[in-house]
Amino acid sequence: MSTRGNYKSKNHELILEYMQTVPGKHLTVEEIHAALEQRGCTIGFTTVYRQLNRMVDDGLINKYTIEPNMPACYEYIRIARPEELLNCYHCKCEVCGRLIHLQCEEISEFTEHLKSEHKFTLNPMRTVLYGVCEDCAKHTKIVR
Repeated sequence: MSTRGNYKSKNHELILEYMQTVPGKHLTVEEIHAALEQRGCTIGFTTVYRQLNRMVDDGLINKYTIEPNMPACYEYIRIARPEELLNCYHCKCEVCGRLIHLQCEEISEFTEHLKSEHKFTLNPMRTVLYGVCEDCAKHTKIVR
């Protein structure tokens, strides 16, 4: 039996520790790499990418690809039960690009309505609602 899959390197631990300090934030590999460098960690970009994908496989991190031409975002999963992942939706600001994690009962009710009344199941890992965040709405005149 190979223990290679269970091996946790120093880099793995540094990345995981950092991700645990920013729960609920959606960060690109570039942002994570830059934050680690600011902390004095000398980890290669490729190593960060490889370790994040390993953490995705291990169920520690979620990976979101919101748009085909944009880099993927990673989020530390701070849940007690895996079934909580079933209710994971996002709002994306069309002005600043901010990604807002949604996890509320109303979204669950909506997805249940779609399922029961329309026989349609949403994929929560690929569901993004587009609009304008509160900060951008204050500074931008949006006409819809």
